Amino acid sequence: MLIKPALSVVTADHVKADFVLQLALDVGEEQEVVELPRTVAYVPLINSHDHLIGNWVPRAGDHRPYPNSHVWVEDMKDSFSFRERDSFWTNDGSFNFNEARALKMAALGCYKNLFSGCGRVMDHAPVQDESYYHSLPIHVIDSFRQCHSLTLGNWWGGGTASEEMELSKGKMPFVIHLGEGIDEVAAQEFATLEAQGLLQKNSVLIHGIAFTKEELARIAAAKASVCWCPGSNYFLIGQTLKVEDALEAGVNVVLGTDSTMSGTVNMASEFNVARQKHPQISAQTLYRMVTENAVKAMMLPQQYAALQAENCRDLLLVDQVEKDPFENLMNLDAEQINLFIVNGKALMGDVSWAEELDLDEDDYSFFRVGRREKFVIGDPMDINDEVDEALGYHKSFAYLPF
Repeated sequence: MLIKPALSVVTADHVKADFVLQLALDVGEEQEVVELPRTVAYVPLINSHDHLIGNWVPRAGDHRPYPNSHVWVEDMKDSFSFRERDSFWTNDGSFNFNEARALKMAALGCYKNLFSGCGRVMDHAPVQDESYYHSLPIHVIDSFRQCHSLTLGNWWGGGTASEEMELSKGKMPFVIHLGEGIDEVAAQEFATLEAQGLLQKNSVLIHGIAFTKEELARIAAAKASVCWCPGSNYFLIGQTLKVEDALEAGVNVVLGTDSTMSGTVNMASEFNVARQKHPQISAQTLYRMVTENAVKAMMLPQQYAALQAENCRDLLLVDQVEKDPFENLMNLDAEQINLFIVNGKALMGDVSWAEELDLDEDDYSFFRVGRREKFVIGDPMDINDEVDEALGYHKSFAYLPF
């Protein structure tokens, strides 16, 4: 199928008005170009930091602001949200996410991302069996090594930070929370990372609130990446990464939502926090953080960073509300998503596409948002119903649009 949106954002630096996309979907022999006015085509967004099983609501943080996130971790375990989530899924300490209800929780986290245009996500958690990553409705990055943090170590599972870095062999990202706070505990973590030889080009340092200008310069020199999560940072700590200094130093900055236990509702909300608190950072720069920069940090194939004209297997087709294509994404909601394809599979879209693409309805569910009928892969409504049954009352998740 050949389609021609009104605008196509090929990359953050390349926007075209006459870009014809050949969808990599077998939908017959028609080769006519289907023109789609008032739509903008993007490559699917990449969320570089989430904890999929942690996307419960409301946020946990009764004793804010915290001096560092390690204090919050212990406080969170006694919060209403954490205890309520335990009524649905209780972790036995193994962090085995292939358990049935853990998979349902992870799927909810994926829908949080899907409904805000994120087709790929880094799930910062102990590395799981391969089947976990293939069981979820979007592309969950499965090639990585990780440590929770240097201060708390890998309390949730996995080797030491040094062991995990060794296992990465420099060929996959090494993900770690670092400098998430404003006290001495957070401030000394970067020096410890350097001393242990863990500042390398595949290092993805999450948060970095405590990083100084000098440390940011050393991160840039090492070609490492920093993941900025402004919503979570401002909520828990009251401060965030010195993001302007990071960009000026040439650091590869990516954007993450964190889980809804501390972070924002979804990526659109994260964009809004970033714009409100840091208005000098353009929408175009934010788009780069969730596309090209994220591909570099997560060591993903380059084709995930740009819209492909031929054999287009990844597409986020969105209603054009704003003239500027980057501003157009800043308040994205599920109603505006016209068609969403990841790895050659339609994940979501207007219901008219279901027939047009000859989708197997058994693989999808259908819902109304605003004035539009939509299809979506799997059945998030069924998961919500299962949560309700376990709790004995209705639980509303703000990131689900129904």
